[in-house]
Amino acid sequence: MQSPALLPDEQVASAYIELRARVVSLLRSLPADAGDITVPHCPQWTVHNLAAHMFGVPDDIVSGRMEGVASDAWTQAQVERSRSRTVGEIADALESVAARFDPMLPHIPPMARSQMTMDAVTHEHDLRHAVGVPGARDSSAVRAALGWLGVWVEGRVPGGHSALFAAGLSDFDLLRCLTGRRSVAQAVALGLDAEILQRVQANSPLRAPLVDVVE
Repeated sequence: MQSPALLPDEQVASAYIELRARVVSLLRSLPADAGDITVPHCPQWTVHNLAAHMFGVPDDIVSGRMEGVASDAWTQAQVERSRSRTVGEIADALESVAARFDPMLPHIPPMARSQMTMDAVTHEHDLRHAVGVPGARDSSAVRAALGWLGVWVEGRVPGGHSALFAAGLSDFDLLRCLTGRRSVAQAVALGLDAEILQRVQANSPLRAPLVDVVE
């Protein structure tokens, strides 16, 4: 197997733009009360909270609010800033911020850009699961996310990339296992090595849930 590598910069940027359009469309299609739905993969968040985070990341980048980036306090501030918006209004804001954010995309460091895309596509599928609208499981954003995850895995556990990425999972299942959206038991049933997976995820935000979450 080849060494892990990020997708080319322009592919990652395009993948993010495409997934953002899918999320905006999905959020606009939801009924007014959908914002109150709990997100099973992020059980402390509702659909409204998750949408606020997905808008909050590019909004923080263009506004220069990067202190404490990726911390709980940083993401909670994103949720609070959109507290008064409806889910539809968050969708509008996410679409509108593109005019300022997209010109910045080529200038974001490659690892950070790919990690941002990994986070966004992970949450796209968290959202889809919460509202019962699956889709886009073979998107370019999934592949961009796996590029970042491959580098991340190998950096945490040398040899982990070969062990996990050669297990024969679909791109989507591998993404969901590596980002903590499958329990260890579910990952093992799909063919992953539990010991290596747990070593990779230890002391990271991408830890496997204790109970199965079925998609």
